[in-house]
Amino acid sequence: MAPAVTIRGFKMAVTRIAMWSGPRNISTALMRAFENRTDCAVVDEPLYGYYLKTTGSDHPVADKIIAAMDCDWRSVTKGLLESTPQPCEVYYQKHMTQHILPEMDLAFVDKLENCFLIREPRRIIASYARVRPEFTLEELGIPQQWEIFQRIADLRGVAPPVIDSAQTLKHPEASLRALCARLKIDFSKRMLHWPAGSRRSDGVWASHWYAAVEKSTGFTASTEIPLAEVQIPPKYEAICNRAQVIYSKLLQFALIKA
Repeated sequence: MAPAVTIRGFKMAVTRIAMWSGPRNISTALMRAFENRTDCAVVDEPLYGYYLKTTGSDHPVADKIIAAMDCDWRSVTKGLLESTPQPCEVYYQKHMTQHILPEMDLAFVDKLENCFLIREPRRIIASYARVRPEFTLEELGIPQQWEIFQRIADLRGVAPPVIDSAQTLKHPEASLRALCARLKIDFSKRMLHWPAGSRRSDGVWASHWYAAVEKSTGFTASTEIPLAEVQIPPKYEAICNRAQVIYSKLLQFALIKA
């Protein structure tokens, strides 16, 4: 049973949603959608500080992120299971799969409602390569995403929910309704539109990454170029091919397909 919180004197179970995504996706917009619900609290990439302190990865404002966050994965994950930022019925956790490092014990995910946000790897790589010209497949978090997916599917005996970013942008209401149904929470029309601007819940890194989402007020149908025209540096073709194998497996379980 989900840990309870007290709301207006009554103890209520909390649905703890872990949304697992890699970089260069619509993960922050999806966090906005959930945060705009009246019953929901959110947390933005709670394992980012741990990831940066452990790897020493050269990310913008890394020192500020490390200073501002709990960088012990054990206490972070304990908090994800036992507390919330504020009293709520739904606790939405925006996770980046690349923040999962080999030393971590993944047992904490077993107690969460795990969901998976995926995107075509060629588009991810084309976007990410403009920001970080050198990276591995693990930095995109795709193997970690597949590992968590398999773990939960084996544990529950059924595939956890998967949503594809392209279809979510094209059909946001259908996608979010299907997701809420799988999570056994009510869908809210408030998830489709939100006020522009920043949020107190945004991570320290927001000023470097959230310019587009801060201007947004909802999901917008993608105007991306055809996938066949997406160019990536030749040195990343091998990574893209490996990522595509995992993406294709996950796509089979997408709640809304093309």
